[in-house]
Amino acid sequence: MTPMSNTLPSTLPAPVSPAQQQHVLNIARRTARTEILPRFRSLSAADIQTKAHADDLVTAADIAAEQMIARALRIAFPDALIVGEEATSGDPALLDQIADAPVAFLIDPIDGTWNFAHGLAVFGLILAVTQFGRPAFGLIYDPIADDWAIADDENPARLERATGTALPLKAAMGKPIEALSGYVPLHMFTGDSRTRLAATLPSFKRTGCLRCSAHEYRMIAQGHADFLLTRSLHPWDHAAGALICEKSGCHVEMLDGGPYSASRHEGHLLVAPDRTTWNKLKKVFGFLVQ
Repeated sequence: MTPMSNTLPSTLPAPVSPAQQQHVLNIARRTARTEILPRFRSLSAADIQTKAHADDLVTAADIAAEQMIARALRIAFPDALIVGEEATSGDPALLDQIADAPVAFLIDPIDGTWNFAHGLAVFGLILAVTQFGRPAFGLIYDPIADDWAIADDENPARLERATGTALPLKAAMGKPIEALSGYVPLHMFTGDSRTRLAATLPSFKRTGCLRCSAHEYRMIAQGHADFLLTRSLHPWDHAAGALICEKSGCHVEMLDGGPYSASRHEGHLLVAPDRTTWNKLKKVFGFLVQ
């Protein structure tokens, strides 16, 4: 099925003004100070639970942070759809509402929960706004560094710091396949696909997985890594990062064609520094959509 976002006009009014973007940022920073950082490296065993499998964790910090963010967003944006990762675990039908929502907020209170739960400072808070599934605003906040990658569909992506400095984000230059470094979560693939995908990895300079979409997207948008391939399309993981990377110069497209939409829940998302490099990568990974 063709995603709804493919047929939408490109001139939809911005869902969040600059002042509202600042308010959303303030919510994220306040939540991190109140609910996330005090629990970092201070979780008890009772504060950590599993969801779908042993490595799929949720902590007391995830739950408290999402609840705080959701409350604040409902006050500021009473007509918006609020879709949080943890709320969706209890009500999966929320995902089906994204495609028809004029304004939806997608919340990942702690992206990289496994890292967070194990004391690794590689986690982030992700907030995105979509219009009928199409990303229109993205924020990836690093509570440890107190800085954030941010973009909307009308302005370039930038990295902002609490000191007041702002740096433009610029993707890496395209390179030959053998010179590319990227993120390929091999553990998400199964069967023959996993075997064939593993066989492609020596073709690249370096591949890995940070167990944290927030920092993977930030690294790509800063030009420190070249590409990302994923088959997990949880919208709270990708909507903000896809927009931020696109606004930093990347080519962002589904492997089987068409733009990324947060309303799409199956398929493979491929992010590359430019269209030429994306096409090269598609030749490598094309067996996944055959």
